[in-house]
Amino acid sequence: MQATRTYLQLSSPGQFQPAFGDFPDIAIEHVPQPAPELYRECYRTVGEAYHWRDRWEWTDQQIRAHLAQPEITLHVARHRNGGPLAGWYELRRVPEDHSVEIAYFGLSPGAIGRGLGKHLLSCAVRDAWALAPARVWLHTCTLDHPHALPNYRKRGFVAYKTEHYEVT
Repeated sequence: MQATRTYLQLSSPGQFQPAFGDFPDIAIEHVPQPAPELYRECYRTVGEAYHWRDRWEWTDQQIRAHLAQPEITLHVARHRNGGPLAGWYELRRVPEDHSVEIAYFGLSPGAIGRGLGKHLLSCAVRDAWALAPARVWLHTCTLDHPHALPNYRKRGFVAYKTEHYEVT
């Protein structure tokens, strides 16, 4: 199967078009020392429908090593009072070019269709700019949710690179 990956960026905070919403039933928090089980829950719950498989078989040790990197931060959206996962994002500082990548971002299947995606993306962009990068970037592909790319564009992201690849 052929897929297309699109890289998008915000090169200044002024490009950002936030769309924060009112979601009193959702709590979004930075998780400073996430357990491998939480990371697996986020990655698989959100990514399973979109063919996220590159970290599917990671061991607890691999997950801990990844999350121990000072460049990585994990943010989780949950329904309040211990409810289920609603979404998450992973930020990655890239020292080589002083950027921040929104490395992973998404909603759990039950949270789609309520406007939470634009709110959660706005939180991710806000948190990325708080790290004082030269730019904020991400990538999406044709296997992601069909609203992903339009959401990124509405938040001000501009495409700067596209590539085609085979999915097995």
